[in-house]
Amino acid sequence: MTPLPSPTLAPAPTSAPAPRPRAWPSVGIVVINYNGWALTDDCLRSLAALDYPDAQVILVDNGSTDDSLAQLRARHPDQPVLTIPRNVGFTAANNIGTREALRRGLDYVWLLNNDTVVPPDVLRELVKVAEDHPRLGAVTSVLYHLRRPEELQSWGGGYVDLWRGSAALFESPVDWARLDFLAGTSLLVRTRALQEVGLLDERYFMYWEDADLCFRLRQAGWGLGIAERARTWHLGAASMGMSTMTDKSTAYELQFTKSAVRFFRRHSPVPAVALLAGPGTYLVKRVLRGQWQRAAAVARGGWLAVRPDPR
Repeated sequence: MTPLPSPTLAPAPTSAPAPRPRAWPSVGIVVINYNGWALTDDCLRSLAALDYPDAQVILVDNGSTDDSLAQLRARHPDQPVLTIPRNVGFTAANNIGTREALRRGLDYVWLLNNDTVVPPDVLRELVKVAEDHPRLGAVTSVLYHLRRPEELQSWGGGYVDLWRGSAALFESPVDWARLDFLAGTSLLVRTRALQEVGLLDERYFMYWEDADLCFRLRQAGWGLGIAERARTWHLGAASMGMSTMTDKSTAYELQFTKSAVRFFRRHSPVPAVALLAGPGTYLVKRVLRGQWQRAAAVARGGWLAVRPDPR
């Protein structure tokens, strides 16, 4: 695969904020459930308390094998559910919800993880920032730990080192010009920008799809922003057999590595350097620590990303 050139960073807006229209723009809120009805239930209850006047929840069940559908329909009988017969991946499921939002002609799509809880004013704050800066393609929330509500999880955006094959989220306020990507946990995207650059890339089964979208937005001249007054509480990776952000399962290791390899093969100026320095070093550390199952998951993830017909 021929690597794309490194994207040019869109500068933070410097002009005076544009006046907001009287009518609030329409927003489709895409929430994906996969064998996690209890978390999804909490998320939907918090969304029901939003003070935003024109929001539509688009709930997608991604092939759950538990009783999620029955539980959610019993608790939210007025909420339609788009059902997928099998697990097509987090990214593809989000695209199904996003296409529904586009079909409805909505102005924004808010991709929101199901393991989140939000306050009533969060969507107003996100939309305010987006409407005040018309060249922002996407805006995110500031993230806090769901089980430690006053503890910051991340500032909502991060940076990517295309040479070292690594990325990290910022943990304190930063200038928008330093943002390489926004976390997909709570990501408000302008539909006009999506129509220009395309939806999430479904070659990423899960993980790194948000970074890839943000790189494509920046390549097309769209900016990225953070709504500092928009708080979102996030558990983190619940669908991957983890209860915290640090207790990583072998399923996580496989999917994260597979997507990381695909990302750096596409975006790094010299992919081999990034892959050796990033996923390669990570594999060596797992081996040296005797973490054989996790090392095998990392190795398999890398292989699945580079083999012919990687789907």
